Amino acid sequence: MLHEYKNEIHELKLSNAHFAKIFEKHNDLDQKVEDAEAGRLLLTDAELEVLKKEKLLLKDEAYKMILDYKKEQA
Repeated sequence: MLHEYKNEIHELKLSNAHFAKIFEKHNDLDQKVEDAEAGRLLLTDAELEVLKKEKLLLKDEAYKMILDYKKEQA
């Protein structure tokens, strides 16, 4: 997720517990989506859509936090 911000992600994970939590939750959801799409996890289409939407919301929140962090560092 957001690989171009590798350094910022590392710093935020160390300094911001909320960021670390949403980043971990996003990665967990990413794995579940991948497992479902590969047939390793059985989910209905509706359940899969819910996971994808939740994952996207977490990514958006993390992205905003990264941009805010970058502004503070400038």
